[in-house]
Amino acid sequence: MSQEKTAPTEPAEDQSPQEAEEKQEDRSGAPERQRQEAWVARKALIQHGPSYVMSLDRTASATQVGRDQFGVSGGTVNGNVNNYFGGPAEPAEHFAGVEPPKRLAELADVFCGCPSFEQALARLRTDKVVILSGGRDSGRRSAALMLLHRVTGGSVRHLVQPASPAALLARLDSSDGYLLLDFAAPRSNPLRESHLIGLRDRLERSGGHLVITVEPSAALDDVPFVRWEPPPAEDMLQAHVSPRVGETAWQELRGIAPVKDFLARQHPPATVETFAGRLVAVHRGEAEEQVLADFSEQAVEAQIARWLTDDQRKLRDKAFLVSLAVFDKAPYAVAAELADVLYVRLQHTADPHRSPVIPLFDSSREERLSLAHARGYVGTEVTEWGVVGQFIAEFRADPTANALLEAVWNLHPSTRLPLVEWIRHLAEDGRPLVRTRAATATALLAKADFSSAMAHLVEPWADAPDPDSWLTAANALTLAHLLEVDTVLPVLRKWCTGDADRRRWTAIRAYSLLGPVVPDETLDVLLNAIQGQPLPERDEDGELAEGAQQFADALELLLLAVREPVLSALADRLDSGHTVRAYAALAFLQACKQTEQPRDRPLVLHWYADAVTADEGTTAGHLVAFWQTLMGDRTSGEEALDVLRSWVRQADASPESESALAALLRHITAEPPNERRVGHLLRTLRDSRVSPSPAAGRLLDHVSGR
Repeated sequence: MSQEKTAPTEPAEDQSPQEAEEKQEDRSGAPERQRQEAWVARKALIQHGPSYVMSLDRTASATQVGRDQFGVSGGTVNGNVNNYFGGPAEPAEHFAGVEPPKRLAELADVFCGCPSFEQALARLRTDKVVILSGGRDSGRRSAALMLLHRVTGGSVRHLVQPASPAALLARLDSSDGYLLLDFAAPRSNPLRESHLIGLRDRLERSGGHLVITVEPSAALDDVPFVRWEPPPAEDMLQAHVSPRVGETAWQELRGIAPVKDFLARQHPPATVETFAGRLVAVHRGEAEEQVLADFSEQAVEAQIARWLTDDQRKLRDKAFLVSLAVFDKAPYAVAAELADVLYVRLQHTADPHRSPVIPLFDSSREERLSLAHARGYVGTEVTEWGVVGQFIAEFRADPTANALLEAVWNLHPSTRLPLVEWIRHLAEDGRPLVRTRAATATALLAKADFSSAMAHLVEPWADAPDPDSWLTAANALTLAHLLEVDTVLPVLRKWCTGDADRRRWTAIRAYSLLGPVVPDETLDVLLNAIQGQPLPERDEDGELAEGAQQFADALELLLLAVREPVLSALADRLDSGHTVRAYAALAFLQACKQTEQPRDRPLVLHWYADAVTADEGTTAGHLVAFWQTLMGDRTSGEEALDVLRSWVRQADASPESESALAALLRHITAEPPNERRVGHLLRTLRDSRVSPSPAAGRLLDHVSGR
């Protein structure tokens, strides 16, 4: 199965991460992944791709999988060099100002309490000081203001960031409320219990109270803190709306569709406040209801802009946001792992001479998801070994992932090169999920800027010597068409009839994947292209030439995905030109080897059983005609018997398969040569000394007693 390439070494300062990877791959001589079967690759695309990819599987094909969801060193320095010893100088002014009383009063009118607020309030009253840990957009500032307002009832003074926790002691000299926002406690000098005891003693003497807000990642040593969790969005919205329109009107407003949609997602308190203003305006007839429907998308875009342009947010956190956008609704561990790979590339672009540092034990999973407005839950992932349990991460607002990738690609073009290198890295990963998400991300980028996505990603993949790269390009173009990128089909037509073999393979595979969406065009393009092909021939190892395999794979995918219309069209050509007939028979033979899942009933045998049960004589007749063609061909006859052998073995454990096979064999053996060959096969399986087949004996009696 898939083999993962040797991990690249850390890039040197004078080379890009991509160059380092290429040199490492040249040295390693790692074996290439085995060529993935077309049907297996298609199932991987459907299993690991976005929800809209299911339109490739909307017909009766049995492929759906049920889910439960600094300093200076060396060199020459020109100019002045100033050396400072000790910590940075204290600012002359210790206070940043006083919170306006009017703002406190307005906030008190709409503020909504919650369990974490009550916990912090109780601690502030008893201990005089409380540390409030929460995300940047979680409303922790408003909560801190209300804590001090409830306890002191007086003015709230904002403190300037101190050089150290001990420097705070000299500032708490009155009975006011003190607020220190966003205290950055470095790991080299964390906030300790001794600091907290000193602050508490000082506040006891002065009669004041202090609230310190910190990021979830702040170094607090063993200091007790309260984790701030904002109230539910509905409670906050009610607190803003109900006092202005009345409780009766609020109960009516909460039931309208735009409000329900808004409350179904996670929003920061500031966004809830803005939405409340629009909801009140709609209620008063000052705005149309459509403004509410448009608000969620606008709020997501505004949030993304704040994330990406916030200088206080670490580059590593931004890399995690981008990675989560690609791996939305996928295992958290995969998104976090590959986020660090992206971070290395972004850091190299931002400062090639600075080596990136990745903390091995940093923020918790819950903290990172909270900062990304995401949620986690235990779900499942489909792997080549079966369905396994995983901790899945997803953005709470559905549009976030797509909107974030589009914003990075179009609004921050300086990130394009590291992003392209990263997506190429994903496409070379040994995991089908990761490779599929590389194609998904490329499709989204193609929707945002088609020409750039083609030049940076799709065309290099289509022109590469590696068939896996062609598959990624085909998947990306397929998904881009599903995203309604109109320029995809003209590109596929041009490539399919062009002289570039690799691009033609890419187009053929993309057409075969798009068969359920554009079946008529797909079949027409493929059959016209096959007309000019040589007959499929095998080499000494039994392998088809790459070009012949391309067309056989394409027809196989189209046949299994679209089924009856393609079966009928191909059956009508069994008596036509030798080339089309040969490729149609080869595609059917490959299709007969496919199962829905390992050890499940073969898809074509299942198809035949359904046709017999539903009394669909035309479909059953076409399937029999293909089998008679295979059995009568000297090239494919032996391989067809091998398929029947596997079907008989499967029938040993499945009465349904045995029943379907009995009906099929009666028609296949209507020709005397086929009867002799099938009879010999069944007797051999029945009388096997190693593992005799009971089903073979019963099938032989059935065929012989016709």
